[in-house]
Amino acid sequence: MSRLRKGVSTGLAAGTFLTLTACSGGGSSLIPGVGGIPGASQAPGAHEVGLILPLTGRYGAIGGRMRDAAKLALSAQGSPALDVHDSNAAGGAAQAAHDALSRGDAMILGPLTATETAAVAPLAVQAGKPVLAFTSDSTQARPGVWVMGLTPEQQVRRMVDAARATGRKTFAAFLPDNALGHAMAEGLQRACSDDGLKDPQIVFHTMDAQNIDDGMKGLSDIANRQPPAPAPTIPSGPSAVDPTADAAPDSAAPANPAQATPPQPVAAPPVPPPPFDALVLADTGVELGHIITALRDDHIDSSQVQIMGPALWKAFDGKLSALHGAWYAAPDAKDRNGYVGQYKAVYHQAPSPVTDFAYDAAALAGSLMKQGGPTMEALTRADGYMGVDGLFRLRADGHVTRALAIFQIQRGGGARIIVPASRDIATRPS
Repeated sequence: MSRLRKGVSTGLAAGTFLTLTACSGGGSSLIPGVGGIPGASQAPGAHEVGLILPLTGRYGAIGGRMRDAAKLALSAQGSPALDVHDSNAAGGAAQAAHDALSRGDAMILGPLTATETAAVAPLAVQAGKPVLAFTSDSTQARPGVWVMGLTPEQQVRRMVDAARATGRKTFAAFLPDNALGHAMAEGLQRACSDDGLKDPQIVFHTMDAQNIDDGMKGLSDIANRQPPAPAPTIPSGPSAVDPTADAAPDSAAPANPAQATPPQPVAAPPVPPPPFDALVLADTGVELGHIITALRDDHIDSSQVQIMGPALWKAFDGKLSALHGAWYAAPDAKDRNGYVGQYKAVYHQAPSPVTDFAYDAAALAGSLMKQGGPTMEALTRADGYMGVDGLFRLRADGHVTRALAIFQIQRGGGARIIVPASRDIATRPS
């Protein structure tokens, strides 16, 4: 075991699976003029990092693996101690936060969900301790509380930037009427507004197949795009009223009816493109199947429209050949290969993607503690930090900017990177 720990330490020093570039020196405290909570003893946890995760109950297995990732990040000699608290214990996340702050922990990593973050944040902010929460709900972001999860807004922003680079100017969205759909919609509206683009047309749908079909027809304006059916041709010949009557004289008609050329089918004119050239989706599962059918029926395809979806598609993109040409934004998997190897070596199982956030948060905390503490200046350095999922930057408002790659779904299923993750996010918005 000591050899494994030494190996992890060497990997950290060499930057083989994490390079956290931290600034030196002091800077103002996170919440200027506010120290620890009244009556808190600073001695026990002055050099500890609080970790709040569900270690029992429904999400206990997830929390346990995230705790293991955080321990791995702080396994090098000289790293701060990890003060672990179960958010599913009596009193919930709020009590866990109170216990961590009472110990004088320098900062808090976690909790996992948006509801738990809402309970922890006021206590930590009052105590002047930064929080690196693992939720992907961007509404929880505020000064002193960072949302470390991969948010829908981050994904949409990256895809809009990439689509604009290919000349796309008119955006629309067809989204589920749920939290994810509304977050994607807000992200699209903000991205278009920031870039001076026309307001996107956004339609929400229920889980009902007919509602999906009707909603897509309205968004795509297929009724006005669909050309009228060609008028049927009337062959020359005996009258339908009087079959014995001769046909009207026709100098072009062949003398022998057997030599007459049968009428040729008239090719339908092409259907014009819809009133947008980029479309954001967010569905998975059965509803996505209904949407794919609706896209085909309403003549919306990647030859005219850049279809874009959530990073959730990465988990099953091998089954999405019907959406070939579509995009999603996600971290580059190769950035985490070293971390995966280290995690397997210690815990004998592969880490799940959500453990990445716990590892990065803990590694960042460890680096900051070694540099003199988690000051606002150090936390929000403009050039960011390199984590297992790539480059990320903490902004002063609590939002996190991430360097994401653009993946394109292939004809046979699966996806490949067509736009690499940026290595410069200093001036990019969330």
